[in-house]
Amino acid sequence: MKYLLLFFLAIGLLSSCTKEVEIDIPGYEEQLVIDGRIETGMPPIVLISKSKDIYAPTDLEAFLGAFVSGATVTVSNGTTTIQLIEMCTDNLPPGSEPFVAEMLGIPEADLASVHICGYTSLDPLIFGEVGKTYSLTVVAEGKTYTAETQIVEPTAFDAVFWKPDGDLTTHGYSWATLTDPPGQFDAYKWEVKRINDDGTGNELDANFAETFSPVFDDEFFDGLTFDFFYDNPFGYDEGVLNEHAGLFPIGDTIVIKFSKMDAAVYDFMEKKYMQLGTAGNPFATPTNIPSNITGGALGVWAGYSPSFDTLACQP
Repeated sequence: MKYLLLFFLAIGLLSSCTKEVEIDIPGYEEQLVIDGRIETGMPPIVLISKSKDIYAPTDLEAFLGAFVSGATVTVSNGTTTIQLIEMCTDNLPPGSEPFVAEMLGIPEADLASVHICGYTSLDPLIFGEVGKTYSLTVVAEGKTYTAETQIVEPTAFDAVFWKPDGDLTTHGYSWATLTDPPGQFDAYKWEVKRINDDGTGNELDANFAETFSPVFDDEFFDGLTFDFFYDNPFGYDEGVLNEHAGLFPIGDTIVIKFSKMDAAVYDFMEKKYMQLGTAGNPFATPTNIPSNITGGALGVWAGYSPSFDTLACQP
């Protein structure tokens, strides 16, 4: 009985030792978001929008209404400075539709049905070139934002190949052999699209797609030659059997777009995909996504140097 009384007394003391914790959550402050990119042989494209409160509407109208028009956007490669022109997807100059669709990840046929405005230039003097540094200046709503990115020397694969996964004979991953340059920082991005016929005379995929975690750096394999694989981002579509999820079926033909980027762009992308991968997980470590843009804006100005390989999914 004595021990029982001591037990209940201890429980009572512990239950009374509570403290109310108050968390001061900062109020929402709207910020400019700059999403810009330039890659080898392609024009710069810059999308400008405004951040949204977490409780704001997330429908298509709210998304399209967030884009900012009337900004002054210039890009310089050190010798040539070009002011970008504002273009909208429902009023594009003839001939620009394919690269705009590719940049935005929107099927070309759907461009006219949305109203997304961005800034670009069709002047080849400002198209991306390997080894050059590109400076971005954005003047919007009385404020100036700047950023720099470099298009680094690309690294092509030694080989690409497909092989069945495990006991399967008709489905497998896309593999590549890579020799990483020694003694320097290198970061990579993997994208892919299928180009075999969809049955109507068109390629299966109009645009490149990313996997769940498409970027990586050479922290653990600097200077090494090694094999690695990536899954099929289209292999999770409705109708795909569970045992075939993420795999390429035999007979597919795919184009792999393997891009390199500088350290600041990688830092942004790596944190971005980390946050996307843990969204909604209450036990995940909060991630602050860094930006290479100065002046108080969110986002990134990213330079890429892609190399391309075509892979026939055959043993």
